Amino acid sequence: MFKQANVTLLVSDMKRSIAFYRDVLGFQVAGEYGGEFAEIDAPGVRIGLHPGGKAPLTPHARHMSIGLQVGDLDAPSAELEKRGLKLGDRVPDPGLAIRNFTDPDGHPFYLVEVKWG
Repeated sequence: MFKQANVTLLVSDMKRSIAFYRDVLGFQVAGEYGGEFAEIDAPGVRIGLHPGGKAPLTPHARHMSIGLQVGDLDAPSAELEKRGLKLGDRVPDPGLAIRNFTDPDGHPFYLVEVKWG
């Protein structure tokens, strides 16, 4: 029934956001549509970027975040920090290792290493 699903994020600067997702996170740009929409392919999800106003956008309620699962938290963390991404401290949890970050518009993301199972 459904062809694909995506998460759409409103952004204040399309060029800056596309560069962040492509150059910092290393995702592929699947399509750009005249500055009105861009599709970013991340593992397991397509992220849609759409202009949403001037920065800063209204504060996020944090009811949604995008998690990026990794095998080992240390290597991807080091690589992303080398690319200029500011990651939060490890969140203490016995079954997970988590580091939070945001995109240029404050959309919440996290890296997660699953330690159980």
